[in-house]
Amino acid sequence: MPRKRNSRLLRLAARPVCAALLFSLVGTTTLSQAAITDTPTQVQARVTSSEAKTKNPIVLVHGLFGFDNVLGIDYFYRIPESLAGAGAKVYVAQVSGANSSEIRGEQLIQELKNLRALSGNPSLKFNLVGHSQGAPTARYVAAVEPGLVASVTSVGGANGGSKVADLLRKIPEGSATEAVVAETLRLAMLLLGAISGKDPSELPEVPLNALNSLTTAGGAAFDRKFPQGRPAPGSSCDVKSGPAEVNGVRYYSWSGVQPLTNALDASDVAMGGLSLVAFGSETNDGLLAVCSTRLGTHLGDYRQNHLDEVNQLFGLTYIGLWTLFEKKPVQLYQEQAARLKSAGL
Repeated sequence: MPRKRNSRLLRLAARPVCAALLFSLVGTTTLSQAAITDTPTQVQARVTSSEAKTKNPIVLVHGLFGFDNVLGIDYFYRIPESLAGAGAKVYVAQVSGANSSEIRGEQLIQELKNLRALSGNPSLKFNLVGHSQGAPTARYVAAVEPGLVASVTSVGGANGGSKVADLLRKIPEGSATEAVVAETLRLAMLLLGAISGKDPSELPEVPLNALNSLTTAGGAAFDRKFPQGRPAPGSSCDVKSGPAEVNGVRYYSWSGVQPLTNALDASDVAMGGLSLVAFGSETNDGLLAVCSTRLGTHLGDYRQNHLDEVNQLFGLTYIGLWTLFEKKPVQLYQEQAARLKSAGL
């Protein structure tokens, strides 16, 4: 299916496999770094139905280490095209791959305002769908600019932080090791950004900001400032849903709960290893404990790991007889779009 894109479009694509090692970034920058002037264009595909034709455009928001298109690999693998083919107007946001959720949120706000201006509709809203750090990024936008947002959907969202980030944060602050790791990751992100058309002056990469946002302490601090849609602090893991609607914004979430899903998928090795080291017997997707991902209306837990949630790697997700009864990632996104359409969103 053909796609028309602008090299500076609001999109990103990445190999979330890097996310397995990712969370080792973050320093200090100001929100003034977030201002950008991207002119987004939508993902296009041959339309075969109207099942996903939502009232408001869908904007997919990538997580940590997200970028545009690198060597034909998209972060949300084959998901934008499937939604566009089912009638949705779809954009893929492009924000810093490694920075705080607040700075990424400010970047996303500017991109949404650009889209609104281009549409000629001063009251246009958006359905934000965020994976991993894309979830708190979208939550930030909904909290500070609710007039821009119709709904927020968290997919394996880093809403309560990650114990993997906690492990990485044990590297002594200010140490030579921390400096080397942070600079290595920053340079890697700059390289990936250059390949995918990012402008580092508009979308700065500050790995230590990202790490601090993604620790459990960082997640708790974010929740105190922006609690919309989250279960009450201290809630049992049995509480799977938070407030369904706050300030006119609907909240939804689903999560992965199985680190190892496909022996043929090389990324499963990283997911399984991180699961053992960081979570022990706690239910998780390889990078996040399922209890930390809850937001708004709970839509289900699926036998997916953190990369399966965005149909990676290359659509090689889970296999086995039980998958005959398990929904595939692309189907989950299509069903959510249909749900948003039915809700008039």
